[in-house]
Amino acid sequence: MNVAKIKKELIEQKKSKFKGNIYHYCQVNFAYNSNKIEGNKLTSDETEEIFETDSFIPKSDDAIKLDDLIEMKNHFRLFDYALDIVDNTLTKEIIVKMNKILKRNTTDEINPRYNVGGFKVVPNKIGLINVINTSKPEDVERDIDELLKWYEKLHDITIDDIIEFHVRFERIHPFGDGNGRVGRMIMFKECLKNNILPFIVLDDDKPYYMRGLKEYDNDKMFLIDTIKNEQDRFEEVCKELLNFNIGELETDSVI
Repeated sequence: MNVAKIKKELIEQKKSKFKGNIYHYCQVNFAYNSNKIEGNKLTSDETEEIFETDSFIPKSDDAIKLDDLIEMKNHFRLFDYALDIVDNTLTKEIIVKMNKILKRNTTDEINPRYNVGGFKVVPNKIGLINVINTSKPEDVERDIDELLKWYEKLHDITIDDIIEFHVRFERIHPFGDGNGRVGRMIMFKECLKNNILPFIVLDDDKPYYMRGLKEYDNDKMFLIDTIKNEQDRFEEVCKELLNFNIGELETDSVI
């Protein structure tokens, strides 16, 4: 798959606001799935309506949390930001800004326990059963610096390297909330930057993704295979939505 074309079209389509394309697909499906993995209750149809019209008609009588709406809209902005800086070297400042974009105007932003705009100040863990311990608040900055130094030294970055980065990032769990969503956005950005087919972790595959994170030290291939399966799914969508040559289209329009 021509990853350079995927990156080019995502950037160009972001500018044009053209609907029904790979940018549209990524925005809706990335926001829906990544937020749903974290417990967001909005449906895929509602997510698409919010992206397209900035409004939606609830599909049930269930109450919708305002933060669910805000974080869905913020995820759209987060994806745009990732495209804006797609070729930039990943830095601590970029990572913090990603979290700040995601949490902007949420109730967490005014809660000092979440320290939106900075690293966590309250200890956290991943999961309630088979818990994954994470960095202590006082160690986060050091651990992030070490992670970035390790990553910067890599040459010819592979999908395995990006997955390894993700696992290490999630084990640091540097923020009060939003770690998974920021981590998955980093993977998407870094795939595009390094000419690697990107992917979206689907909520349907959450059990495999979470098991892969938890069992990574014992069996790296479980998470790697899960991610490669997501790449295959994304490639099929790209084949369908990017099956055109813009030069030919322009020539046809002149005729």
